[in-house]
Amino acid sequence: MNEDIRIHSWPCSYYLDASKQWIPGKLSLTPLSIKFTADKTGELLVDFQLSGISEIKKESSHLIFSSLTILEKGTKHWFSSLHPNRNVVFNILEHFWREQLVSSQESGAGAALESSKGKELTGMLEGSQKRLEDTAKVLHSQGEQFDNIMRGLHKIEGDMDVADRLLTELESPSWWPFSTKLWKTPLEWKPKETPAAPDPKTQEGILLRIPVIITHRTDSNAKPGKLTLLPSGLEIRDCNSQLLHRFESRDVDDVWVHTPYEISIRQRFIGKPDTSFRLLAARMPEVIPILEMQFSKKIQFLEDALGFAGARRSPQADLGASIWQAATGFLGAAANPGVPAGSAGGTDKEQVQLQKISQDEAKELRQV
Repeated sequence: MNEDIRIHSWPCSYYLDASKQWIPGKLSLTPLSIKFTADKTGELLVDFQLSGISEIKKESSHLIFSSLTILEKGTKHWFSSLHPNRNVVFNILEHFWREQLVSSQESGAGAALESSKGKELTGMLEGSQKRLEDTAKVLHSQGEQFDNIMRGLHKIEGDMDVADRLLTELESPSWWPFSTKLWKTPLEWKPKETPAAPDPKTQEGILLRIPVIITHRTDSNAKPGKLTLLPSGLEIRDCNSQLLHRFESRDVDDVWVHTPYEISIRQRFIGKPDTSFRLLAARMPEVIPILEMQFSKKIQFLEDALGFAGARRSPQADLGASIWQAATGFLGAAANPGVPAGSAGGTDKEQVQLQKISQDEAKELRQV
C-alpha cells in the first residue's frame, strides 16, 4: 500500500518561528507522517514521522486563540484556525499516533528509530498479561472452592429438611391419624424457578473489534469509539462502550470505501432521515476484507480506494475470466466447425458433436 496516501487534510495556520508569523496552509495526515504546506508558495514547511511525536495537546495562543501543539523531538509546532474545529483534528491525529505507537514498524518506513514510549507500552502489556494469567489461575481455584462449598450447603439443607420432618412427626400426638403432609404440602410443591434463556446476541462470537473515529450524519464532530464486527452485523460504540447503533446485515443498504482508512455505512428509510456513520481508523484495512465478504453486493469502492481494491483482487476472479474465455472459444468453434475449440488433437467424436450445433443456436448462446 502506498505510504504517502493522504488520509485527511485540514485548512489551518502554522506559526513559523523563523519569521515570527502565522502562515496559512493545509495540514495533511498520512499513515506514517504529518505534513504542512503553505498556500501561497506551496512550500512544505513541516514533515515528520508519527513515531517521532512525543505529545499532542490542546493549548491557546496569546491566551485567546485555540491552538493545537505537537511536540516532535524537542520542537513544539503550533497550529491554529483549524477547520472544521480543533477537537476533530485532535481526535484524528491522536488516534493514528496511538495506533502507530502500539503497532509494529512497517517495511520500508524509513530509518526512524523505535519510540521509547512504544517500548514502555509493550513492557506494560507483557506485565499485565502475566498478572492476568496468575489472576485467572487464582480465580479458577477459588471457583472450585465455591462449588465445593455450595455442594456442602445443599447437603446440609437436605439434612435439615429431613430432621425437621422427623421432629415434627415425633412432636405430633400418637393418636393423630393424619400425616403431616397436609400442612407441609404448600412448601413441598413450591415451583422451581426456571432459568432465563440466554440472549443469543450476547453469546455471538466477535470477528474483529478496532478503535475508530466516528462521524454521525447529524454531528459534525469526529469522536473516538469502537467498531465491532459480528457474524450477524456490526455495532458502533462510543469511547465509554455505550452502544450508539447496531446494524443488522439485512439492514445495511450501502457501504462506501472512501480510502483504505475511511468508510461510510448507511441504512435508508422511507419518510424519515437515513442513518449513516462515517468511520476512520488506522486498522481499517483489516476490516474492509471482512465487509467485502458480508456485503459483497452492497460495498462500493470510490475513486481514492480503487487502487486498494485492485491490489486485493482474488484468484477466483482470474479463474472466472479463464472460464469465460474457454466458453467463448467453445462458441467460436460451434459457429465454425472447421476450427478446433481446444488443441489440434481433438477426437472425431467431439468434432461430430460440434457440427450438430447450427449457426442460429451458436448466435443464441452468444446472446445468453
